Amino acid sequence: MIIAATVAVLVTGGVYLLLSRSMVRAVFGMTLLSHAANLMILSGGVTAWRGEPLTDRVDPAMAADPLPQAFVLTAIVISMAVTVFMLMLAVLGHNDDTHRMPATGENHDR
Repeated sequence: MIIAATVAVLVTGGVYLLLSRSMVRAVFGMTLLSHAANLMILSGGVTAWRGEPLTDRVDPAMAADPLPQAFVLTAIVISMAVTVFMLMLAVLGHNDDTHRMPATGENHDR
């Protein structure tokens, strides 16, 4: 129940930040959404405490499934790369839709 509420809060915050006009807020929104997705994957794969997935230490029926953990690790690396790329875009386009630029074609000198 607590994990589902945490995922809901992360998704809500991520969507709210994505709907804003600032690129940096959109980056933070994507980060929150990736954290929510990682938490959903991890909570879906781990229903109860299980042993390490090592066959010489634990009975295979009681071993944890390492696949959700591998998915989350891969998703963390991908989300870090996407975050860095989006922050680079935010720096390059520092005057995005939040600033009003003068219209081209108008002559302000006269």
